[in-house]
Amino acid sequence: MKPGKRNLITDIAGLTVGNARDDRLKSGCTVLLGDRPMTAALHVMGGAPGTRESDLLAPDKLVQEVDALVLSGGSAFGLDAASGVADGLRAQGRGFAVGPARVPIVPGAILFDLLNGGDKDWTENPYKALGMAALEAAGPDFSLGSEGAGTGATAGPLKGGLGSASLVLENGLTVGALVAANPLGSVVSGARGEFWAAPFEIDAEFGGRGIGHDTDLLSEPDPFAEMGANTTIAVVATDARLTQAQATRLAVAAHDGMARAIFPSHTPFDGDLVFAVATGATELSDPARDPLLLGHAGAICLARAIARGVWHARSEPHDLLPTWKQKYGNC
Repeated sequence: MKPGKRNLITDIAGLTVGNARDDRLKSGCTVLLGDRPMTAALHVMGGAPGTRESDLLAPDKLVQEVDALVLSGGSAFGLDAASGVADGLRAQGRGFAVGPARVPIVPGAILFDLLNGGDKDWTENPYKALGMAALEAAGPDFSLGSEGAGTGATAGPLKGGLGSASLVLENGLTVGALVAANPLGSVVSGARGEFWAAPFEIDAEFGGRGIGHDTDLLSEPDPFAEMGANTTIAVVATDARLTQAQATRLAVAAHDGMARAIFPSHTPFDGDLVFAVATGATELSDPARDPLLLGHAGAICLARAIARGVWHARSEPHDLLPTWKQKYGNC
């Protein structure tokens, strides 16, 4: 396996990503858009999730495909980002057909970034406009770190961020991950800030520090700020043709990537979840083996994407936490 040309989730043909951020707010959102409806699923393992239209992603529901997925900051307020995306898609004539009506299907998930030093004293919820802006910005190339849904994210004692990574499998299938990393747990160990995801790093994509050694692995984590003030939200995608049940298994397997990159992960204070998306461009050559390989690759991509998001975070005025580069860049 090797990364795709961009080492981004958009190495999967037909997918684009758009980011929007508000630096005064210290928050933003990210949209994953398909050029046509995509099979999608969801698996939640955190104890404090926040989602929109998540129930319809179960395999037994009527609607099997989505037009876009939205990751957003803002806690419950950020769920309105998906409304902006839905409005924009409706104007484009996209959506699930119900007679002459079109209803864009836009599930979303949020992370908590309300206590990160940004000005949250708004009179009108800003996230619908941010969602519209992210949709308008969608394209094959996008920035990582303090962008989109990762703008105001935190990762344990560091700033978090938006990350992405991809892999092309030997069977020709492509897998990619997109994540807004905002965990309670730490993504690094050791005095030099080595990433827990280091065993999966490719071409020094997050610093090339190698594997660190933490002498106190049994130390108790300290929840940051308030209960529920964390969450890592992610999308794992492939160009394979999958049923919604198979996509659900891909989402389940991809959670291993969080466990490899965040210590601890899936806590009661995090809303950790993974969406899975399948564009359906390529048939499975081996219906038994290929889903296993996709899950394995999805977990690796997600671990790498988490580390990349934190590594690319940049310093901004009024930050409450340092970036990885500020704390460990000179080590």
